[in-house]
Amino acid sequence: MVTDASIEPSGPRRPGEAALASLGYAHPEYASSDASPHAFPDGGTWRTEIPSVEGPEALTTVLKEAEALDVPVHRVSQGSGAWMLTDTEIAEMVGACAEHGAELCLFTGPRGTWDTGAGTRTPSGGAGLRARGHDALAGCVEDALRATELGVRCLLVADEGVLLTLHRLRTRGVLPADTTFKVSALIGPVNPVSFAVFERLGADSINVPSDLSLEHLTEIRRVSRAPMDFYLEAPDDLGGYVRMYDAAELIRRGAPIYLKFGLSKAPGIYPYGAHLRDLTLDTARERVRRGRLALDLLARMGADTGMSPLGSRLPGPLDRFPEENGSTPEGN
Repeated sequence: MVTDASIEPSGPRRPGEAALASLGYAHPEYASSDASPHAFPDGGTWRTEIPSVEGPEALTTVLKEAEALDVPVHRVSQGSGAWMLTDTEIAEMVGACAEHGAELCLFTGPRGTWDTGAGTRTPSGGAGLRARGHDALAGCVEDALRATELGVRCLLVADEGVLLTLHRLRTRGVLPADTTFKVSALIGPVNPVSFAVFERLGADSINVPSDLSLEHLTEIRRVSRAPMDFYLEAPDDLGGYVRMYDAAELIRRGAPIYLKFGLSKAPGIYPYGAHLRDLTLDTARERVRRGRLALDLLARMGADTGMSPLGSRLPGPLDRFPEENGSTPEGN
C-alpha cells in the first residue's frame, strides 16, 4: 500500500520528511538565501577528513579500514605535532597518503598546553594552545620547515602569530607555495568577522566549533569563502557533540566544507606514543566507521552528491591582508 509517508521526494530530503508531512508537520521549504554560494575550485562542495591519525601505523589502519568500508578520505590530520614524529615516520606517512590520494596535515608545535605555563590548567584555560613566547614560535617555524622539506604540504596551527608568520614565509618562497595552513578547532572562530580575519592572516581552511548553529554558518558564508572544517562528531574536550543529522545542512550552508569524523567518549591521545598504541588504533578504526555512518545517512537523504574528487586539496583564491612594508619589525 502506498501512503504519504512512503512517497520519496525527487531531490534531497530532510529526515522523516514525508512521515511528518503526512501528520501535518511539514518542514518549511529551503530558503535560497541561507545556502552557501561557494565551492572548492574543483566544483565540489564537501570533502572528508579523519583526524587524530598520529603516526604511520594509525595511518595504515585508517587507510585499510577506509578501503574495507568504502569511505573516501580527502585528508588525514595529526594532533600531536610534527616534532613527535621521526623523519622516517613522516616520509612514510607522506608516501602512503600520496598513494591513496589523501592530504596529510601535521600539527606544528610546541604549544601552550604542553609547556611550562600554568594558565592552561586554570578554569579559564589561559591562552590555550597558543605558542608562548619567541621560542615556542620558533619551534613551530622549525616544525614547518622540517615537515615541508619531507614533503608535507598541510600544516595545522593553533596561534594567530604562527599562522601569519608561516603565511609570510610562504609568500617569500621559504615554504613551498602550495603549502596550506589549517586552523585548529581549539582556537576556532565563532563569528563571521573573526573567521574572515583568520582567512586574511593566511588560513586555507578553518575549524569552527561544533556548537555553532546552522544560521551561524550562513552568517560566515556571507563574508568569507575560505574552506570550513567541521567536526560532525566532536571529541569530548570540544564538547562531544554528535551532529550526524545536520550533515546535509552543514554542506548546504557551509560549503566548501570538510566533514571531520571525530569521536566522542574516547580518551585523549595527545601527545601520542607507543604506550597509547591500542587505544589509538581502535579509535582510528572507529572514526572511519563513523564516516561510513555519515555517508550512509547522506545517501539516504539524497544529499551525497557534490563531493570533491579524491586528491583535491587546494582551496582556491582567498583574501589576505596586504603584505606589510619591510622585512623586519621597526627598530631591528
